[in-house]
Amino acid sequence: MPTRRSVLAAVPAGVAVMSSLNIANAAQTTDTGPHELPKGVTLLTIKQSDGTETLGVKTPSGILDVVKAGDILKLEAPRTLDKLLRTGRMNALDTLIKAANASPSAKPAFLDEFHITYGKLLAHPGKIVCVGLNYKAHARETGQPVPKVPVLFNKYNNSLAPHQGTIKLPPKDVSYKFDYETELLIVMGKTASNVSEADALNYVAGYAIGHDFSARDLQFDTGGQWMAGKTLDGFAPIGPYFVSADLVGDPNNLQLETRVNGEVRQSSNTNDFIFNTQQMIAYISKLFPLEPGDIIFTGTPQGVILGMPKDKQVWLKAGDKIESSIEKLGVLRFDLA
Repeated sequence: MPTRRSVLAAVPAGVAVMSSLNIANAAQTTDTGPHELPKGVTLLTIKQSDGTETLGVKTPSGILDVVKAGDILKLEAPRTLDKLLRTGRMNALDTLIKAANASPSAKPAFLDEFHITYGKLLAHPGKIVCVGLNYKAHARETGQPVPKVPVLFNKYNNSLAPHQGTIKLPPKDVSYKFDYETELLIVMGKTASNVSEADALNYVAGYAIGHDFSARDLQFDTGGQWMAGKTLDGFAPIGPYFVSADLVGDPNNLQLETRVNGEVRQSSNTNDFIFNTQQMIAYISKLFPLEPGDIIFTGTPQGVILGMPKDKQVWLKAGDKIESSIEKLGVLRFDLA
């Protein structure tokens, strides 16, 4: 039986060299050019009819379907937000957007947002880092001391869910104390390792709305299992948009709200952060690198069910409709079943 060594030995040297060069060239053509942060864009994910989830760009003419526009115009650009952040190929996306806006043949690639189905805004972040107890008023309402450093925990990718999705609640013998937490989501655009607070925002690609849906009985009634209470399937809806950092401006002064069945439950501003955006990034990056596509949930303000008196705690249930809104980032909607 021929071995791998004997097969390779039978290949002419020139062919082997050319094959190696072709592989290297293919890799280079995929990710060539400078690593650029997104600028001036609002992005989303479209769930296509075949189930694939691909990148869309919000424009005055509608949602630009990046895959469809690329096929029409014979131009290549990152097909998902994950890929765009990892490769930094914003120049390719900019080229496609400009070409589509200028070409009548690209008109079919502009979709009516009302008719699209949203996919997961991010599907494969390398890390989902969460900061707990990061609003002064929230720490007071839960009766916990103000932390001296950011309190960190994590979620996993199974928890990611799209805008206008449905969280299927687990059986009651697993959990029943469900709570809402609207949060600003930081999306990293460059590798940040041991960065200073002064430089921290230079590593941010943009922001989104994240919802740290929580099972309080798993989180607290089993000895402090924060991760268990936070990372069940679908417990991290994100969206509807990724908005580039330049369009958001100061992340430490954004109004945010949570509504349950139309009733306002949380209303605050990120200026109540205990640790602001720069401080969170700097602290986390001293512990481990933050890489392009990594995301950070930044904590939730006061108004959660957990902070209410025991006799007024009415936990979320199947049929409830949740809305999370943050200034400049839109409204994230999902329901429970």
